[in-house]
Amino acid sequence: MRDEWLALGRSTRPVDRDRAEAAVVELYRVAGAARPAFVWVPSPAAALPLIPDDGRESAVAVSIAASAAGLRARAEARTDRRHLLWWQAPVQTARTLSPEEALARGVPLGTVLAVAVHEPLHTALWDGLVAPTRTALLSAGGRRTGFAWYGSQDAYWAAGHDIRRRLGHRVCEGGDGRLLDLWMELARTAGWWWPREEVCVMAERPVEVRTEPLPGARFGEVRLHDGRGPAVRYADGTEVYALHGVPVSARAVTAPSAAVLHRETRMDARHAVMERIGWEAYVEQAGLPLVAAAPDPGNPGCELRLYHLPQQIWGRAARLLLAVDGSAGPDGGRRAYGLSVPADIDDPVSAAGWTYGLSGDQYAGLARRT
Repeated sequence: MRDEWLALGRSTRPVDRDRAEAAVVELYRVAGAARPAFVWVPSPAAALPLIPDDGRESAVAVSIAASAAGLRARAEARTDRRHLLWWQAPVQTARTLSPEEALARGVPLGTVLAVAVHEPLHTALWDGLVAPTRTALLSAGGRRTGFAWYGSQDAYWAAGHDIRRRLGHRVCEGGDGRLLDLWMELARTAGWWWPREEVCVMAERPVEVRTEPLPGARFGEVRLHDGRGPAVRYADGTEVYALHGVPVSARAVTAPSAAVLHRETRMDARHAVMERIGWEAYVEQAGLPLVAAAPDPGNPGCELRLYHLPQQIWGRAARLLLAVDGSAGPDGGRRAYGLSVPADIDDPVSAAGWTYGLSGDQYAGLARRT
């Protein structure tokens, strides 16, 4: 059931407009509002010009949000809350075994569902899809996305409750069952949508979504990624580029370079592009002046190199320490990597010590770092 919802959250099938509109009309009714007029657009980007950017939300949007928040709170209150104690042994057991094995070990079903259903849905659909797409749209449009709901990707919160309900758990009472049905209907039929007072703006789903498994994923967790083109593409040409879950500019994927990296405004995007270029290539392309170099006492046979990072390049004056992994990677090799250190450090060994919270002399006395 979880995998069905994960697949639907990445769906590129056309929305079912009639069913989606009917569900929205019912949510408006629950919020005490009349049926809105519907405006369909080919992408979330096409919806943004129709959404006021004044920082205020419509009364109906606030009412629908309050209704959904109440539903979620009541459903969570009926959940076995022991799964929230993530540091306890049952949670750690559930994260290392299959659900069947965890149950056989005596892990409570609520904990298994939290680890194998709720968390993967949130990680894949919210963290992996919604959040980077929102960030890309904000970066591209320079404006708020408004109070949006996410159609199929709202399964990140609603599907977990629906699955527990289908397993026979007491999740909903009274009108909550019907309310959850409406959210599940939208998860099956809709893309992103924006409720306003008299108009509801609804976007089509993308026509292409490309993802990769999250490192260490055991329960279907994914994130946006495509190293050759857009990770998300809509019928109107709107594109979202992403590297390992981080939204980046198009040229960061198609023509990565130090110049492209410097135009990225977010630090996570800069790091993603840096990993694509390679630290040594970046130093060469950016023309960073070498401050000093020294043998790495914590990594025999390797060298520490300290470069100056001018403020106009990095946004603040700093130094870049280029080092080599102390341990071999899965392929048996060791990669070069960079670390930002304070601008007043002139000695590479002191810079390496600073990254460990040590003085240069203390770092020089290490037998081996990892």
